Amino acid sequence: MKKRMCNILKKVIDKYIELCYNTLVMPHEEVLKMKMHRIRRVLFKEVYKGMYAIIETGGKQYKVAEGDIITVEKLGVEAESKYTFDKVLAVCDGDSFKFGADASAATVEATVMGDGKAKKVIVYKYKPKKGFHKKNGHRQPFTQLKIEKING
Repeated sequence: MKKRMCNILKKVIDKYIELCYNTLVMPHEEVLKMKMHRIRRVLFKEVYKGMYAIIETGGKQYKVAEGDIITVEKLGVEAESKYTFDKVLAVCDGDSFKFGADASAATVEATVMGDGKAKKVIVYKYKPKKGFHKKNGHRQPFTQLKIEKING
């Protein structure tokens, strides 16, 4: 979903740049002197000003920002309760980046929205010429969280 939104955003920015160059209507005089890629970078920075963090839970890594709703492996906590992620791998706040030991002091606070089970996956095993057939199903449990705050 995020990747698709990013591609749509790139297209919108490219259309805006094309419109600006074709009609010579610029937000300010300084932009006229910039090259095409420089304008794209400036506009992208304006859009992606927010803070984000990379956390690890359930053996997986997630890139999260405030307000995001993520689905992780089941945590075993009640709905509507608070949960704090202590294992933060990286924190980005605009232009400053923290990795490793610098980011280990950071925490990410989230609210548990609820638990659920994923779509059923069918596991079918058989051995040819032996008459062995085994059908099994599995639904992976998950916890859905809303990221409230990144302390970093």
